[in-house]
Amino acid sequence: METKNIGLRGIPVADTKICDIDGQKGWLIYRGYNIDDLAKHSTFEETSYLLLFGDLPTQRQLDDFSRSLVAERTVPDSIIQSLRERPKTAHPMDVLQSVIPMLADYDREARNESRDANIRKAIKLISKTATLVAAWSRIRKGNEPIAPDPRLNHAANFLHMCFGNAPDPETARLFDVCLILHAEHQFNASTFACREVASTHAHMYASIAAGIGALSGELHGGANEQMMAALKKIGELSNVKQFVDDAFANKRKIMAMGHAVYKTRDPRAKILCPMAEQLAAKSGERKWFDMSQELERVARARFEEQGKNVYANVDFYSASTYYMMGFEPDLFTPIFAVARMSGWAAHIIEEKFADAQPKPELYRPEADYNGRRCDDGCAYIPIDQRTEK
Repeated sequence: METKNIGLRGIPVADTKICDIDGQKGWLIYRGYNIDDLAKHSTFEETSYLLLFGDLPTQRQLDDFSRSLVAERTVPDSIIQSLRERPKTAHPMDVLQSVIPMLADYDREARNESRDANIRKAIKLISKTATLVAAWSRIRKGNEPIAPDPRLNHAANFLHMCFGNAPDPETARLFDVCLILHAEHQFNASTFACREVASTHAHMYASIAAGIGALSGELHGGANEQMMAALKKIGELSNVKQFVDDAFANKRKIMAMGHAVYKTRDPRAKILCPMAEQLAAKSGERKWFDMSQELERVARARFEEQGKNVYANVDFYSASTYYMMGFEPDLFTPIFAVARMSGWAAHIIEEKFADAQPKPELYRPEADYNGRRCDDGCAYIPIDQRTEK
């Protein structure tokens, strides 16, 4: 079977009990629970517990877990100072990828590879990543970071640290659902990067940094930032059709349309669409939502003319949702990382402590070499005898 140059699509590389996706039916399952139910009834803290421990918590377990998250929100002053010394033009994803490994310097358990130690590292990373992203969003504007508020849950506290005041309950709940939707998605590019690095027995901070690097690309987490750039370029609802016509004529990709796994509408986009409309009604600015909805309709129709079923993915409506909440577009992907931290950590722990038989091996794929060989005139010639070709 030909498996080269297809991004490993359709090639199982490991067992997992964390997440299941049915691309034909449009199902997304966390530890057996449908994303629709979790988005409707759960919280980010409860969902994170589910991903890390495998079961929904009791009230006591959730309370203890939530207190642990709150206790780990603070970031060392020296790391905050290092952010102040960064160029204010640095992209938030570059900042985040470089600052996560610094947390290992302050964790005496960084290289403790017991399961309990890795759970504690996961809790630290879930909490501190939110603080770091919020701190950089303020520092780069010349503002002082805002201390975490222990009275607020994870979603509301992040909004508070970014904007300086406690959000209204409706916005906080909508953002909480956004975090749930982005918390996990099986063996996507960034999760695979985390697991590949974890397979070397590198510590969790190194593995997470690798995942953030993978997430930064526009074909993965960066698609939401590119989607917002497209909406700004379109400018007005009346310009949508021309934008789509130009994209098809010039064979340009319409960002956030299509998905590597889903052959129907992304279930997360299905949940985000009415949330974006709710925010549009709340803010009085329907422009971004209306353009998004029209762009999906027109692009879908054009794809159908080509005999293709291409649907909006999670980034399509998360772009306008985050923008209407007040976030700058280059913060969209770091927010994705804030949510995905619980999923990444769960996968790293599973990679390190899987009960599968046989046990996971160090990832070491092969390649078919098709370059020159020694008998193709590649005898070594001293540099003073070489001629330019």
